Amino acid sequence: MVNVGEYNTLKVLRAVDFGLYLDDGAEGILLPKRFVPAGAKIGDDLKVFLYHDGEDRLIATTQEPKGVLGDIVRLKAISVTSHGAFLDNGLMKDIFVPKSKQLIGMHPNGEYLVKIYLDEQTGRMAATEKLGSFFNNDELTVKELEVVDLIVYRKSDIGYVCIINNKHTGVLHFNEIYRNIQVGDKFKGFIKKIYPTENKIDVAAGTPGYQRVEGESEKILRLLQENNGYLPYNDKSAPEDIYSFFEMSKKSFKMAVGNLYREKKITLEKTGIKIVE
Repeated sequence: MVNVGEYNTLKVLRAVDFGLYLDDGAEGILLPKRFVPAGAKIGDDLKVFLYHDGEDRLIATTQEPKGVLGDIVRLKAISVTSHGAFLDNGLMKDIFVPKSKQLIGMHPNGEYLVKIYLDEQTGRMAATEKLGSFFNNDELTVKELEVVDLIVYRKSDIGYVCIINNKHTGVLHFNEIYRNIQVGDKFKGFIKKIYPTENKIDVAAGTPGYQRVEGESEKILRLLQENNGYLPYNDKSAPEDIYSFFEMSKKSFKMAVGNLYREKKITLEKTGIKIVE
């Protein structure tokens, strides 16, 4: 039993001039010679990714795709035909997006957020830009302050709609954004607030409460150590300067600095902060 569009661990059955055949319970799946790991031999277990090649044959590769079955990823369009578009998924064969699975049409070199699925008719990997049916907030599986995986889905009037754990959607408000982001970006965040009457969710980047401050405190300490124990930033520094150097908001910076000062790990100077030796 093998799974198309996923990583599989398969045993080497036999070697041929053009590669290795791996055990699939039938005639074997070819791992082309260019992808055979050095020293691989009959009887070895190899971790490979399975997909269909240009001649519709099931093939194995040790290449790492940009997305596997079920992933939501941002991919670049390589070519477009009247039937659909081909996106670069990091493999020898590009992944196909049928025209019926596109929103407003795709163009070469454009980047698009898609979900990878298995086409029921062909058994091949494909992708769709129509993501709405894959997640909803009817029955929530998250709670407030829970750390989650976020994917930036689309821009709205109040912020960015994000996909939460590939299951739900929530809003990352503009006042919670402290770095440049774009559709398709992935990062850790947490559930800031749930509105029970409508199951709407607000999210934030990073981790909640003191865990977030502690993480940023550690970052400030590391940067101090990397800069001879002194940094020319304090509560009078411009928010833009703080974000540019620390990649955090001025509010988070002040909280972290206050935490470090109370723990006697830094001293506050007129022009910056200094680590306590």
